[in-house]
Amino acid sequence: MSSPTISFLATYHAVFDFAEVQLRNLIAAHPDRFPLYTTGGRWDLSGESWTNWCEGFLGGQLWLIYQRNQDDWWRAQAERYSRLIEHRKTDRNVHDLGFLFFSTWKRWYDLTGEAAVNQVVIEAGRTLALRFKEKGLYLRSFLADNSLFIDIMMNVGVIFYAAQQTGDADLYRVAFQHCLTTRRTLVRGDGSTAHEGIFATDTGEFLHQSTQQGWRSDSAWARGLAWALYGFSATYAFTHDARFLQTAEACANFYIEHTPEHGVPPNDWDEPSPALPYESSAAAIAASGLFDLAALTGDPARAAFYRQYAYRILATLCEDEFLAARTPGWEGILKHGIYHTKKGLGVDQSVMWGDYFFLEALSKGKTWAHK
Repeated sequence: MSSPTISFLATYHAVFDFAEVQLRNLIAAHPDRFPLYTTGGRWDLSGESWTNWCEGFLGGQLWLIYQRNQDDWWRAQAERYSRLIEHRKTDRNVHDLGFLFFSTWKRWYDLTGEAAVNQVVIEAGRTLALRFKEKGLYLRSFLADNSLFIDIMMNVGVIFYAAQQTGDADLYRVAFQHCLTTRRTLVRGDGSTAHEGIFATDTGEFLHQSTQQGWRSDSAWARGLAWALYGFSATYAFTHDARFLQTAEACANFYIEHTPEHGVPPNDWDEPSPALPYESSAAAIAASGLFDLAALTGDPARAAFYRQYAYRILATLCEDEFLAARTPGWEGILKHGIYHTKKGLGVDQSVMWGDYFFLEALSKGKTWAHK
């Protein structure tokens, strides 16, 4: 695997130029709307959403573009699409407030340092913490009291952040215990992960692993593992507890060992002869998480390996097979993403989180390329 070069930086700028075109068109065609996935390559506003978890990813892309070009129009759009979801800071119906507010309001705060902006993120963290089940020590999923999703590892950071900003020890306890429970019940010995854990609500006893989006309850759903890789890395950054770093690295190693040379996995590694060979959003998430993990691991050789593998993923995703720049009429950025195979939602399409994490990973790759 080669080190990042000038060619990566040229690709980074070309992809962001293309993203600007696609996002301008999306805003013009569907003002103030938040599509999740395309159908036939076109953003679909009529399809089922299953749950309302993606509304931050459009605003997040706008912030990433503004950070690159410093154009006031993009700044205004980023603020607008962030404000459109501000009311969700008190939404107790979803477990996805990290997705919503870290991609938008946290980026806004990091840019400006405005206390009022920060307060929105803090309130979102406090709201998410209300999902904590003392019996079982986990944050319940949007589905039911007895359900824990691996996806929540991507959202628990907003609770850690609220605890950090306010000094609230109980918020920290909630986030920390949730991560320990997820590590114990959903991460397997080989570094693979289950999508869902089921608990007895009367006692808090863990009963069994399950899945909503993978092939089987005991299989390895690729996006879920990417959530874990990224989420446990972020948890280690908040806690400095070595167990979480070990878990993130175990997930990273499973991803690398089980994915084809090009770096893009299928929807589930255990599904025999899958009809669709790619889940590009999982690859984008993994690339972004690997850049973070490289900065956190204490082993220079391992750090270099994770970074180089992340660049390999991005090189693949920038090829015509995945990047929609040479696909006439395609409205998303990254092709071959999958939302929900069992429900037939956004299968082999562009998905909003795939586009977001792709741009985020490219931005991290650019930062490393300049070091």
